[in-house]
Amino acid sequence: MDLPLIIRQRLEQLGHDQRELAVATQVTESYISQLLTRRKAPPAPERTDIYGKIEEFLKFRSGELTKLAELQRREELLRKLVDPPAPLFKEVRELVLCKCNPHQRTQIETIFEKQPFGELERMVTQKLLDVVKEVARQELESEGWLRMVGRLSKRTYAQMRVLILEFLDTDIFNISIENCASFLDPLIESWDIDLATFGLEVVLNRRMAHGHTKRFAFVEKPPDATCPDEPGLKEFFQDASLSAGATQEEIEFLKRLIFKGKHPTPLFYYREMQNLRDPLHFHIQAAEGPGTTGPAHSPEHAVHTKAAHPPSRRNAHLDDGH
Repeated sequence: MDLPLIIRQRLEQLGHDQRELAVATQVTESYISQLLTRRKAPPAPERTDIYGKIEEFLKFRSGELTKLAELQRREELLRKLVDPPAPLFKEVRELVLCKCNPHQRTQIETIFEKQPFGELERMVTQKLLDVVKEVARQELESEGWLRMVGRLSKRTYAQMRVLILEFLDTDIFNISIENCASFLDPLIESWDIDLATFGLEVVLNRRMAHGHTKRFAFVEKPPDATCPDEPGLKEFFQDASLSAGATQEEIEFLKRLIFKGKHPTPLFYYREMQNLRDPLHFHIQAAEGPGTTGPAHSPEHAVHTKAAHPPSRRNAHLDDGH
C-alpha cells in the first residue's frame, strides 16, 4: 500500500486539505505537499513525531501509518544497498575539518584526502551526527529552542520543525549542506580525536545544548560475570523475607559474585546486601557535600574478602531472630 495515497484519500474523505494537515502536524504546507507527492520519502518512524499527529488528525488507528512507513522505507533501503556510498559534499567535509582541533587538522585532512569517504571520516562524521541528533531529538517539542535556532537562519517555527524532522531522518550518506548550516555548525564548537586509541571528544555550544562535552572511546570490558544459576541466589530472590526491598544495583552486584567450588546459602546473599547498606563499611569521600549522610552504595567501592568463604550454618542467623 502507498502511504501518500492513503493520506490523500483520507483527507478527501474527511473534507480536509493539506494546509489543515500542516497546521495539525506543526509543519509547513510545503513539507506536507512534498510528502504527499512523493518528492520527499516518508521519514523513519523512530526519528519523527509526525505520524502520530497525522493519525490523530485523520482518525487512523494508532500505529497504522507507522507500520506502513516502515515497510516502504525497508523496500527503498533494499534498492539503495546495491549502490556504493558517495563521498560527502565538499562543504560538509570542510565543516567537519573546520571544527577539528587546529593542532590535528592538517593530519586529519591528509587522512580524509587519501580516500573519498574512508573509515575515519565516516566514523567521525557519524559520531558528530549522532551527538547533534540527540540534542535535536531532546528539543523537538521545545518551541523556545526551535525559535532560537530559527533566528540564526531567519526561519519560522514551522520551518524549523520541518528542518529538524528532515535532519533526524538523515544519515551520513545523505547529510546535506543545509543540515550542516542549520544544526552541525551552530551546535558543535569543536572535536578532537586520539588517533592511537580513537577516543573522540565533542564540545557543544553551551548556549544551545546541555552537556557541554561528549566523550567516546573504545573500552576493554571483562566478560559478563553474572551467576544467574547459583541455587542460593535463586532461593534468595524467591524468599521475600530475605530479598524484599533489594534495589537493581544491589541485585546486579549479587549476581556478579563468583565462587569456586562453593555454593552460598540464601542467608549469605542477605548478609552481603546488608553489608552494602551499612554506612560503617564505606568511607565517605570528602567531595560529598555536608548534607550527605548515606553510604556510597556503589558495589565497585566495596571489597568483600569473605565472598569466597560463606558463613557456616552454625553461626548463621538473622537479625530478627529467625
